Amino acid sequence: MRIGIAALVLAYVLSQFYRAFLAVLSPVLKAEIGATAEDLASASGLWFLAFALMQIPVGIALDRIGPRITSAGLLAVGGLGAAIFATATGPGAINLAMVLIGMGCAPVLMAAYYIFARTFSPAVFGTLAGVVIGIGSLGNLAASLPLSLAVEAIGWRGAMWGLCGLTLITAAALWLLVRDPARVQHTSKGSIFDLLRMPALWPILIMMAACYAPSAGLRGLWVGPYFADVFQADATRIGMVTLIMGLAMVAGNFAYGPLDRLLGTRKWLIFGGNALGVACLLGLYTHPATPGPLPIALLAGVGFFGASFPMVMAHGRAFLPPHLVGRGVTLINLFGIGAAGIMQMLTGRLHHALTPSATAINSAPPSTPYAALFAFYAALLTLGLLVYLVSKDRTD
Repeated sequence: MRIGIAALVLAYVLSQFYRAFLAVLSPVLKAEIGATAEDLASASGLWFLAFALMQIPVGIALDRIGPRITSAGLLAVGGLGAAIFATATGPGAINLAMVLIGMGCAPVLMAAYYIFARTFSPAVFGTLAGVVIGIGSLGNLAASLPLSLAVEAIGWRGAMWGLCGLTLITAAALWLLVRDPARVQHTSKGSIFDLLRMPALWPILIMMAACYAPSAGLRGLWVGPYFADVFQADATRIGMVTLIMGLAMVAGNFAYGPLDRLLGTRKWLIFGGNALGVACLLGLYTHPATPGPLPIALLAGVGFFGASFPMVMAHGRAFLPPHLVGRGVTLINLFGIGAAGIMQMLTGRLHHALTPSATAINSAPPSTPYAALFAFYAALLTLGLLVYLVSKDRTD
């Protein structure tokens, strides 16, 4: 079981990489195949939406056939997507590739969470969930400076072919090493509609939709264009900034994990952390063009305080009946990933609408569209916090 979990963690490293690597590739994809920031925002959004839409069938598959076949089979589809990306000649192929990669990454984290929920004490679920994301966030780090160095050394196509091979090898490892927990015997099969009829879950679902999108959107896409347009940063500097934000996200995942047991609350831990995330977003909104360390520090704050995903998952997990754990954790994941995908597309349109024209005489400064993005994410997270106030606290 442990070696199987290790294989799932490796697969999740790839999942974290794929949701974040476009920020570093944005300059070279624009130069070589004409993919604009708006094109890449759509492609990133399609990754998240494909990932989210797969959560319902993934949840059913986890409960019915187990994590082994579910995770290995779909990750192989992700390898196909990486191959298509490596041969892309325009934004359309990038979109198709990101859809397939999103489908492939969809089951790996939930497969690990399913095993945790079925084989470990509920009291340590939040900590284990945080550890997996913390280790998996090495993929987030790899999609920063190391990726930019790889692109310089072997080109972006060579880097993508390498990722294709690694993805297929990891899929084979899942097939060989993951072991399915014993099935739950229950007189009622249950369905996702049973979960949606639980009032206690709804504030948690809304919070998940709001809390994940800002850090995922900024780290996964907008950091690159922001520093390129506003501060004229090159690929190496963008790689450094994304590395710093990624490290902050890793630290945040490990920090959130044990705090619910130390503080005796999940609700107020999640609420307080994300309130500080709003403060960082507002700082970026009010100082979008300030040079120096301030924007980097604020983005790191968004990453650190926005790493509440595993704790929100643990809060929701506490309300799930045993025979619906697979469908339950994937439903919560759907709200987080699905909202992030929708927000990527919406922010892409917002960015396009507010980007200064190159021919305009009195055009707005280049920081204008990015200030609007920061304000948008701050408003989204604030609304989520207001809904989350009515949630019921529960620890295991």
